[in-house]
Amino acid sequence: MLGMGAGRWEDDMSRLLALLFHQGVLDEHFMQLQQLQDDSSPNFVSEVISIYFRESERLLRNIRTLLADRECTDYRKIGVCLNHLMGSSSSIGANLVRNVCVAFRAASEHCNWAGCLRLLAVLEHEYCYLKNRLHELFQIEQQRVLADRVRYHPVLQ
Repeated sequence: MLGMGAGRWEDDMSRLLALLFHQGVLDEHFMQLQQLQDDSSPNFVSEVISIYFRESERLLRNIRTLLADRECTDYRKIGVCLNHLMGSSSSIGANLVRNVCVAFRAASEHCNWAGCLRLLAVLEHEYCYLKNRLHELFQIEQQRVLADRVRYHPVLQ
């Protein structure tokens, strides 16, 4: 009976990924990222995503700070932050976050402070959704790996 749930973990991962692709949250770049992971680097995807989240948190903090004072808003710096966030989001397959960055950048190019504030809220919402779902995906993956270890543990056989 040990390890019987491993197939369930695979099903859960497949369902979650299918949902994220259907919702447009992820795109094919995420699958390409997953294909780079192998036995020599079993944590590659989670490490890349962790770096993405750390860097994204910094960029979002910078954008929030830049928008804090309507009179002193530096739209050029906001655009630079958005370009970085857009590029890193695109490279990991975070399609919806990237798309919001495109709209946000357009608002910043037009010095539209109210539009920027609205799009910051949308961006933070989509970013949090992505982060929570990928965290869930990695938890399922960890459970699958643990179930496989229990199933094939040499001491138990």
